[in-house]
Amino acid sequence: MIENNELAMNLESRLSFEEFRKEVLNDYRLACDSREISLLARKEVLTGKAKFGIFGDGKEVAQIAMSKYFQPGDFRSGYYRDQTVAFATGIATPEQFFSQLYADPDLKNDPFSGGRQMNSHYATPNLGKDGNWLDLAQMKNSAADMAPTAAQMPRALGLAYASKMFREVENLHQYKGLSNNGNEICFATIGDASTSEGHFWETMNAAGVLQVPLAVFVWDDGYGISVPRKYQTTKNSISAALEGFRKTEDSNGFDIYNVKGWDYAGMCEVFEAAIRKIRETHIPALFHVEEITQPQGHSTSGSHERYKSKERLSWEREFDCNVKMRSWIIENALCDEETLLAVEAEAKVKAQEARKTAWEKYITPIKEHVQSFISLATPLLSTAGVDVSMISTAIRDLQHNREPLRRDILKAAATILLKHGHLKQDPAIAALQQYYDEYLQSEKDNYNSYLYATGVNSALNVPVVDAAYDADSITVNGYEILNKYFDQLITNNPKVFAFGEDVGKIGDVNQGFAGLQQKHGKDRIADTGIRELTIMGQGIGMALRGLRPIAEIQYLDYLLYGLQPLSDDVASLQYRTKGIMHCPIIVRTRGHRLEGIWHSGSPMGMIINSLRGMYVCVPRNMVQAAGMYNTLLQANEPALVIESLNGYRLKEKVPANMETFTVPLGIPEILQEGSDVTIVTYGSMTRIVEEAMVTLAEMGVSCELIDVQTLLPFDIHHSIVESLKKTNRILFIDEDVPGGGTAYMFQQVIENQGGYRWLDVAPRTMSAQAHRPAYGSDGDYFSKPNTEQVVKAVMEMMQE
Repeated sequence: MIENNELAMNLESRLSFEEFRKEVLNDYRLACDSREISLLARKEVLTGKAKFGIFGDGKEVAQIAMSKYFQPGDFRSGYYRDQTVAFATGIATPEQFFSQLYADPDLKNDPFSGGRQMNSHYATPNLGKDGNWLDLAQMKNSAADMAPTAAQMPRALGLAYASKMFREVENLHQYKGLSNNGNEICFATIGDASTSEGHFWETMNAAGVLQVPLAVFVWDDGYGISVPRKYQTTKNSISAALEGFRKTEDSNGFDIYNVKGWDYAGMCEVFEAAIRKIRETHIPALFHVEEITQPQGHSTSGSHERYKSKERLSWEREFDCNVKMRSWIIENALCDEETLLAVEAEAKVKAQEARKTAWEKYITPIKEHVQSFISLATPLLSTAGVDVSMISTAIRDLQHNREPLRRDILKAAATILLKHGHLKQDPAIAALQQYYDEYLQSEKDNYNSYLYATGVNSALNVPVVDAAYDADSITVNGYEILNKYFDQLITNNPKVFAFGEDVGKIGDVNQGFAGLQQKHGKDRIADTGIRELTIMGQGIGMALRGLRPIAEIQYLDYLLYGLQPLSDDVASLQYRTKGIMHCPIIVRTRGHRLEGIWHSGSPMGMIINSLRGMYVCVPRNMVQAAGMYNTLLQANEPALVIESLNGYRLKEKVPANMETFTVPLGIPEILQEGSDVTIVTYGSMTRIVEEAMVTLAEMGVSCELIDVQTLLPFDIHHSIVESLKKTNRILFIDEDVPGGGTAYMFQQVIENQGGYRWLDVAPRTMSAQAHRPAYGSDGDYFSKPNTEQVVKAVMEMMQE
């Protein structure tokens, strides 16, 4: 006789097995779905419906196993082969995958980029248009993907570091929508070949030092496009090469796990325990997922048969993860052959349906515009004086085009309008012109919008509050202004964190944070290693999660180390996600005149041309800098603030409203009015020009001095041209190389603002020499603009 509890145990066991069987079958179903999507998507590229394709085939099972432990609140910082992760976590659907493949500009169809990024580049929103952060702790989150290899690694560090702060800083516990007590993990994925990049090594080292919940999955398929692993990685294994980083009982570091990409059960077992440990302990881990295959090769741009041996290709067919999982299911009697065949057949149908639906959503509005164009162009055929043959050809070409593009319609309309400009008063031509203008504008909104934030998130919409001074306001050194400001800021805004090289214990090299780590703690004001790239990444990840980091680059010259993530990630983020994701990082640095080649940098042309999408603030003094920080912290946009190196010990009055006054961005300030010459500059150069103006005034020349305050944005109300209308002479001065920042300002005023119309003499630019600044005071004198040069240039303009 069987006891009741034994019956219950048997029943529970049978139910558990049934649930397990269902889960395995669902996982296999997803693996098949993703594989069929890859196969079909490649065909769409090769037939011309899509421009380029890169897919995650061969990684399906590993990504499914990983995704089982991806929880709400977690962040993904991955790369362009993570389609199965996106499907498994619910971040994306197959239909959305195809919409992105077709570059559908409708955010309803491609909710990740609105057609602005290639396929498998995923993003989830983090901030609403109302300026409020979304409930990230209840969402499965994905930082917007990038194509540059290993570019996802620096910000992955920051996404994980934010969890550490949410757990350890008590004042952050109030932000329940941003974090669940820091339990969130950042899942970073990367191809094995990309681990050769410095980004990977710097991130792994920093993660081991900081001890943050970062789970790094390396998909190892043995090649970097065509280059075998043995030419990429020491010891032919990234996990073996990293062995010295392994955490031990008495050291920091990270855990290392090795799994096979085709071993479904083995991966699930390792990942479950390992991910739980990361979540609980915040000890990072590297998962080396080996023996991955790549059935379709690297991308649609080539064939892997060109560089893989027959033996390798045979092995890849045998160890294909879907094939191996299928065999494992059969061997363990989890499902019969007939059921699996049905699953595989169903996957083909589902992929076709997703493709068809996505294509119809993409092509239908274009075809509707084709019909609109034809309906407007056809009446032109009976209009006197038109080129009937040309118009007929344009109509016929669009009618016969099975896959028209928006540009085809616009080019056809523009060609007709240009050819018949003499008939612009004709009602039919006027109707086509109106259609063309409206359609062109709507598509510009589709493709050229959201470089910067709008509405309450925009720094340009922060109310202006002038600095106020009491009768007894004291005068102190510039660095003391910043020190007082940062002290109040850290005290009153728990989301603000400052970190960088020497920022903590000694309070930065120019004492802006002196004594503040001791007052506010090592979490709020932190020292870092010499690792500019991941200092930027640390700030990027924190900002993506709703914190307000001030990430410091010690000297502007070293911004080059951190420029890549700022350019490729931060500056393009709002644009490439069509406004759904924001990263309000503030990068603090110092530059311009000092001493020596690598401590006197002012590479503004490089910066403004690589950081479109960020604000670039160039304050001339520290009060102005504090006001800019206040402005930025009331908005949700990224910025670079470059303090003047030689301004820290200049005396300034302390504003009474230090916490609340703001400096408007994009609004130049007239420092001195004049009537003969307009001089446009910024930063440390304002003081050189002021010295020169004393001499010029003695010589009877009246100069109007304008400090642009910010280079991005630049003079949004076109106020500089108003000065030029008065003086009819203009000189642009800065410390960049010739053709750098001055050429940019020149173009903005003379071309964009139409300043050329008000010139009596040729406009001038004055910059530093083409070489790096030489060391010493004489080196500075001969390398950068000096007082005498300014006087000489102005006098030449007066005499011209």
